[in-house]
Amino acid sequence: MRTATLGPAERGEALARMAERELDILVVGAGVVGAGTALDAATRGLATGLVEARDWAAGTSSRSSKLIHGGLRYLEMLDFALVREALKERGLLLQRLAPHLVKPVPFLYPLQHRGWERLYAGSGVALYDAMSVSSGHGRGLPVHRHLTRKHALRVAPCLRKDALVGALQYYDAQMDDARYVTTLVRTAAAYGAACANRARVVGFLREGERVVGARVRDLEQGGEYEVRARQVVNATGVWTDDTQQLIAERGQFHVRASKGIHLVVPKDRIHSTTGLILRTEKSVLFVIPWGRHWIIGTTDTDWDLDKAHPAASSADIDYLLEHVNSVLAVPLTRDDVQGVYAGLRPLLAGESDATSKLSREHTVAHPVPGLVVVAGGKYTTYRVMAKDAVDEAVHGLAQKVADCVTEDVPLAGAEGYRALWNGRAQLARRTGLHVARVEHLLNRYGSLVGEVLDLVTADPSLGRPLGGAEDYLRAEVVYAASHEGARHLDDVLTRRTRISIETFDRGTRCAREAAELMAPVLGWDAEQVEKEIAHYEKRVEAERESQLQPDDRTADAARLGAPEIQPLG
Repeated sequence: MRTATLGPAERGEALARMAERELDILVVGAGVVGAGTALDAATRGLATGLVEARDWAAGTSSRSSKLIHGGLRYLEMLDFALVREALKERGLLLQRLAPHLVKPVPFLYPLQHRGWERLYAGSGVALYDAMSVSSGHGRGLPVHRHLTRKHALRVAPCLRKDALVGALQYYDAQMDDARYVTTLVRTAAAYGAACANRARVVGFLREGERVVGARVRDLEQGGEYEVRARQVVNATGVWTDDTQQLIAERGQFHVRASKGIHLVVPKDRIHSTTGLILRTEKSVLFVIPWGRHWIIGTTDTDWDLDKAHPAASSADIDYLLEHVNSVLAVPLTRDDVQGVYAGLRPLLAGESDATSKLSREHTVAHPVPGLVVVAGGKYTTYRVMAKDAVDEAVHGLAQKVADCVTEDVPLAGAEGYRALWNGRAQLARRTGLHVARVEHLLNRYGSLVGEVLDLVTADPSLGRPLGGAEDYLRAEVVYAASHEGARHLDDVLTRRTRISIETFDRGTRCAREAAELMAPVLGWDAEQVEKEIAHYEKRVEAERESQLQPDDRTADAARLGAPEIQPLG
């Protein structure tokens, strides 16, 4: 399989291709479900297009807890089918589809009651492990174990002695969600899908009742395209209802947004060799290892304000700190928080009790001929959602189409990753990079790492770390713009890297250097460089301001103080 490049020229070619001839499938929205749908359709031999109004994964799919998990708490709700499905997908991702991006992660569950709780929780985790193995894809993770209080405190010295009487430790998996989606898009493009970001659907094309395509506005170069397609798939997540309004059709279900916020703190603030999972009065709280940081989350509150930039309020931050501090021997303070991010879960809300209970389940509908809607679900099961959406669309194509094959299609960078990992010491010697740096690159790019290192060979200055964000090489910024579809500074600092949440200055110190590295690739002049930096700084300032506000409405108003990035020119 050739690797697809998503640079500026390829974006222009993709839009032109979509406008030139009728597609079989046009997918609207490049979050994880939309990107997965484009890959599913392309690998069935269908002429496929994918358009995204902002950046790959700019919405929910870059703002998750970054976990690939079966959903242990759904066992308690007796939702065995959902857990079994998610555990199968977790195993596929770990072992076959994306071993370079999806990694095992241990979690400690502190027990607070003697006797019954160990039996109850232990039975649940044992069932979780058994279901994982029975899926046929669960042998890649260690099984759970029971720990005494003394042993648990050795594993997680950060815990207060009176916060537990013992513990369970089990394994799930994690990934960088935005990087995963970018890789999905590149894989779809490699199989022939035409993919363009910053391309907004502003209306649907109709012939009578039937949807026959979409009007797409190029937000970068200007102009509108008529993209004709035999089937259109609406995979816009929390924007599902807004997209449906463009055809003035009442949907069969509605999508409600639930806000979840996360805090990022430095690794040395919590002394533990394992992640933590804690019960709260409403749900569960995770403390997740994240490189040289921890991610703490999440909340679950209704959100009916701006969907593009959900804001974390002071109350949200206090809620997480209060709950995590209830078990920590050394409490965290506001000063320990390096980054904050907020995302919106797309929850299904039907017009009857039966459909409102769908919650984290997903559904697919065909509200009018030519238009398929897919919504709900959870990140881990995106591949199943994509398969169901394409299966539904195929009904309207009136031709024989191959079955889904994505269970056997590794993502770009997966092929050969393990061999490169085994030879990482030699790769370090050959490139002059520290082996830890090579490991970092392999876990971000897999076997595509050679493309990044080729940039360093051509310009050795790109082998230096980015000033103010030393975890990343300067080459990674250039590569994001030349190969991964990054169009703006915000795309690189927020999604291609995680600098916006991994540094106390939230990326403002390295903004100028990053913008100047992107400029030659994207054809920016000095004025555009200044515009990109100013926009990013205003965004950070508005987010900081929103996080001081007492509630959602005031936080939302403060966050909206930063304008959207303007198109080029």
